[in-house]
Order: sequence, then C-alpha cells, then structure tokens
Amino acid sequence: MILYKKRRHYKYTLVESYSRVIDIRPDEKLGNDFLYLDSNGKLFISEGYSWDGPSGPTIDTKNFLQGSLVHDALYQLIREQHLDFDNRKYADELLREMCMEDHMSKIRAFFVYWAVRLFGASSAKPDTLKAP
Repeated sequence: MILYKKRRHYKYTLVESYSRVIDIRPDEKLGNDFLYLDSNGKLFISEGYSWDGPSGPTIDTKNFLQGSLVHDALYQLIREQHLDFDNRKYADELLREMCMEDHMSKIRAFFVYWAVRLFGASSAKPDTLKAP
C-alpha cells in the first residue's frame, strides 16, 4: 500500500517512503536524492517523491497507482542513465505485474503493458538524447 496526495504539476507525491525488491541487481547502489536501487534489488523511493501517475488515455485508479510509481521511478533511473535503456522492458513487465497484484483485470493490464511498450520509449530516453 502507498500513501500519496494529489499535486498540481505532478499528480501525486508520496507521503511516506516506499520500497520494493525488484529483479534488477546493480553492482552498486545507484540513484539520486529521491530514489535509489541497491545491489540487493531494493528500490527505495523517498517521502516527497512526485510522479505523474498513469499516462496516456487511461483512468487513474487505485490498482494503477503503485505500478505507475515504480514504473516512473525506473524510467527516471533509465533517463538519468543510472540504468541501461535495456531495462525498460523489465520496467514495463513489472508495471503489468504490479497492476495485476493490485487487482487490475488481466485484460486492462495487457493493454497497459502494450501501451507503454509501443509509446513509452521517449519517456525513458536519457535526458542527454532529448531535443532541447
């Protein structure tokens, strides 16, 4: 369970820190002031982290928020070049898995997964590769 509040610029901000063990195991701890991934696969997202929730033509539902938090954090780590772009597929698969864990229907989770596979690449591209 996550605790969050709605925001203006970003839709949500964590009210309490959040962590989850994932299958990516870097050689050393990596990240920034708001999130990190350690060598044991612990993804830690600190209180105050803001994210925009589910993107695209979708509805923000409770069974989408936790997955969107982790997905956005992983895409940020990819964008900031802490993780290789190849990790994007894992992030998309984890989003689908987490949505189903939170009781999203398999059909909706399938469409969520394919939407990020087809249209999410630009959101994960490193900041240095984006046009000004």
